[in-house]
Amino acid sequence: MFDAMQITSTALSAESLRLDLVANNLANATTTRTSTGFPYQSESAVLTSLPAATSGPNQGVGQGVMVTAILSSQAPFPETYDPTSPLANKAGYVAEPNVNLSTQMVDMAEASQAYQANANAFTADKNMVLKALTLGA
Repeated sequence: MFDAMQITSTALSAESLRLDLVANNLANATTTRTSTGFPYQSESAVLTSLPAATSGPNQGVGQGVMVTAILSSQAPFPETYDPTSPLANKAGYVAEPNVNLSTQMVDMAEASQAYQANANAFTADKNMVLKALTLGA
């Protein structure tokens, strides 16, 4: 029974990180210079399923998910024409962050719903354990 709570807790952690990344991307959507000297690059998490147990009572059962990488977007930086900006290149264009607001909003909704679904599953698992403890009492 506790395996189910462990599995859902891995998903809760992963979705929480995804929400943090979306929040960070949205907060930096107008950051035209970072410590690297370039505009902010949006980031996303790569989730990988944990391998299934090869023996024992959980043989063949997945063990949850983990974040294996946080990738920076390789999308080109959009440019806006602003020759008065100190950040403008010789042609007068300023490179902007490659944060796509529409994509971020979809990612936020998806991660939020996945988090809520896993929170509900965790609560159901917990309630089953509590009910099991009261059997025979």
